[in-house]
Formats: sequence, structure tokens, C-alpha cells
Amino acid sequence: MVSPLRRKWRKLPLRSRVAYLTSVAVALAVAVTSIAGYLTIRISLYRAMDAELTAIADDLTVSVARDIGRLGGLTEVGLRAGGMSVAAIRADGEIYYVPDEGTHLILGPKELAVARLQTEPSARTGMTTDGESYRIVAVPIRGLPSYALVLGRPLQPTQDALSSLWLVLIIFGGAGVIISAAAGAAIARSSLRPVRALTRAVERVTATDELKPIEVASGKDELTRLAESFNRMLRSLASSRERQRQLIADTGHELRTPLTSLRTNIELLVSDAESGMLRPEDREEILHDVSAQLVEFTSLIGDLVQLAREDRVKPAPEPIDFRDVVNAALDRVRRRGPGLTFDVELNPFYVIGEADNLERAVTNLLDNAVKWSPPGGTIRVQLEGDRLRVADQGPGIAEEDLPYVFDRFYRSDTSRNTPGTGLGLSIVAQAVHRHGGSVTAGRSAQGGAEFTVRLPGSTTLEGLASTAPRLTDQLRSS
Repeated sequence: MVSPLRRKWRKLPLRSRVAYLTSVAVALAVAVTSIAGYLTIRISLYRAMDAELTAIADDLTVSVARDIGRLGGLTEVGLRAGGMSVAAIRADGEIYYVPDEGTHLILGPKELAVARLQTEPSARTGMTTDGESYRIVAVPIRGLPSYALVLGRPLQPTQDALSSLWLVLIIFGGAGVIISAAAGAAIARSSLRPVRALTRAVERVTATDELKPIEVASGKDELTRLAESFNRMLRSLASSRERQRQLIADTGHELRTPLTSLRTNIELLVSDAESGMLRPEDREEILHDVSAQLVEFTSLIGDLVQLAREDRVKPAPEPIDFRDVVNAALDRVRRRGPGLTFDVELNPFYVIGEADNLERAVTNLLDNAVKWSPPGGTIRVQLEGDRLRVADQGPGIAEEDLPYVFDRFYRSDTSRNTPGTGLGLSIVAQAVHRHGGSVTAGRSAQGGAEFTVRLPGSTTLEGLASTAPRLTDQLRSS
């Protein structure tokens, strides 16, 4: 369950969150630094005071040892001038003070332990009888076993200095936090400018459906790369949309003719069923015409579905013998050209790909050769290395038509009255490019058309195994 505070935090703009996090981080850094600095200076001041008091006490032990009862002749006036207070303690707990001293140090177990054990000097913060804070040190009295000299100095000056230091740290630390918050807000506003531009671009695309790229500042940071990737995505979407629009327009144009013809013939048959005006041979001709148009219409729909799939189907590449693909396509096409001769030469070649997709492409090339071959003609099919060549003895392709033969629905002037959908070669190009290859059209040695397909692969299975990961990734990303 998300807490209300977390929900409120998620609702904040990214710029505000960056500014807040920057301010909090700087505030924590300033706080830790200030506390560490304060404690370091406090410890240093106390250690310096303890060292000074210990040195003074060591010097006084010589005179105090001569007259422990009167603490070596020390007087209250002298002690006040030095800003100190002095006492001595015996191991049995008896305490000796300076005569006529108005306030005395309040001694404790640490000072008694020094007198009894004659250990190293002790230092602590204590009080006097009037409640004032003192820094108190105790040292053993040389020459007098079981005695310790206790020396104290008021802490008020040191505490005043530390209070001033703490106030300075708070003031300058707070000013640093405020400045850092302003700087964080400015940095967040500047660094997130590309993100805001992306946001506006996405909102514009959503509102207007315009796939217009955004301006990208020069640089190599992550946000610049993000903006460039976004622009590439927009260009890809725009290109895909244009292709879809063109496909729909071309499809509507191509479907209009067979639908009109079908409708006319069917209306004639319906009228004849009511009036009986057609002769039997005319009715049979119309029925054959309708049947042929339905076959053409079905083929057109199948080709459109194949093209519309594009990259939507997840590829499942596998190692295949390309000769098997070509032979399967030949078996299918031979039945469509009973009077033609197929001159086939297939050398070993292995690829990573989808057998069905490649077989469809090779079948379309062979169908195209069958369609344009003269009666009794020869179709040359040669697989050598990474090249598959399909050549016929037909009229060939005019030079001005070569750049467009793989375009969807393209028909040359000489092919407008021939059967076909105008999509077969487009499907070939799509399948070959999907497998990382290329296809070109030209003129064969016999004067007809020749198509050359090149695919990445190897003439041996061992060679294919070494390149299989790269070819598989290429196919899946194509």
C-alpha cells in the first residue's frame, strides 16, 4: 500500500523533485559538515585547555608539596588573577582549599582515584559551589604520596566561543542551503529542458497527430541521445504511416477493378435468371470469367495480407538448407508451367531464416518467370555460393522499369493486361531484406528477365554455425 506522502511525492513535477532532492542532499551535507566541524573544534579546545591546566598543575605541585595545609601559600587574589581555582585531596578523602577562597571546586571520584592510585592525570567538566561550570584536572603531587592537586578553570569563555561558532555555522549553513536550493532549481530547469521538449512533443503528437521531430541541441549526454532516439522513432512512425496510407490507396485502386467486374457479371447472371436473355455459351463464359476473377481476387487478398504482416509476426529463425527451399518452390511451380523446361543447378548453401517466408519469395520469382516465358521456353535456376539466379526467355524488363519492379502494385505498360496482383515482387523484396539480403533485377543472357537474390549464409554447416548468432540477431532485429 502506497503511503499518502509517497503519493503526494509522485504527483510533484520532475523538476521540483530534482530541486527538492538537491536541496535535501546539500542540507544534509552542510549539517554533517557543521556538526563534525563543531565537535572537532570543541574537542581541540578542551584538549588544549586540559594540556595547559595539567602543565600548570605540574609546576604547582613542587610548592604545594612544601606546605600542603596552605597549598603552598596560594591566595584567593592570585587565583582570581589567573582565573583558576585550586584544591588538594588526600587518599582518605580529606580536601584542602586555599584559605579565604569564597567558592570551591566540587571534587569527585576521579580526583580521589588519582590521589589513591597516583595514576595519570584526569580531566573532566565539573562545577564549583556557586554552580559555575569549570574544567577540572587532577595530577599526583610529587613528593607527597596519597595526595593529588586539583586545578580548575571556568568554561564560560570557551562555551561563549563555541556558541558563537555554532551560530556562525547555522547562519552560513542556512545561507548555503538556500543558495544550493536556488542553484538546484536552476540546474533542474536547465538539465530537464530536453525532457520538457519531449513532453511537449508527445503532447503535440497526441493532440494533433503530427509526427514532427523536435529540435535537438548538440551534445552527447543521455538526454540528447534520448531526444535523438525519439526523433528516430517519430520518423519511423511517419514512414510507417506513409507506407500504410500508400498501401491503402493502392489497395483501393487495385480492388476497384475486379470488384466492378465481379459486380457487373453477377448482375448479368441475376438478370438472366429472371429474363433468360443469355445464351448458354454466354452464361458459361461469364461464369468462367467470374471464377477467374475470384481466383485473382483471392490471390490479391493473400498478397495483401502477406505484405501487411511485415514485422508484426515474431520471427522464428532456424538453420535451413536453401536447396530444400528452392526445390519445394520448383515442385509447386512446375505444375503451373507444364510446357516449360527448368534448367536447375543447385549447389550447397545454408542460411538462418524462416523456410516458409523464403519459399514464398522463391515461388514468386519462379511464378514471374513462368508468366513471362514463351511456350516451350527454358527457365534457368542457379544457386551458386550466396547467389540465387532465376532467368527466363521472355521479353525482359525495360530499362525505365527496372527501378520500380519491386514497388507495390507497379505494372509496366506491357504488363497491365496480364494476370497478377502486382505484389509478388514486393513480397520477394520484403522477405529477402527481412533476412538481411538483397535482390536485384536485370536482363539475362537469353534476353529475358533475370533476378538475383543474395543472402547471408555459408556453403557449409560448420561455417554457418560460426555466424548463426549474428545472423539470428540480425533477422530478429530486422
